[in-house]
Amino acid sequence: MSLEEKLEQVKGSVKEGLGKLTGDEKTEKEGAAEKVVSKVKEVAKDAKDAVEGAVDGVKKAIKKDEE
Repeated sequence: MSLEEKLEQVKGSVKEGLGKLTGDEKTEKEGAAEKVVSKVKEVAKDAKDAVEGAVDGVKKAIKKDEE
């Protein structure tokens, strides 16, 4: 979970809220899209980190068995 992605989510939420407040559907939709994109990036990074952790664990287990 990166701070950058969280900030992008907040930025999207603010933009979406501003669009709702002003009745600007384009701004509202852009904000919602930015929020979703940043959330997807965050989830993808978390998944990548989890896979890398699992791979490291397997490597350590193999190395330990070889000793």
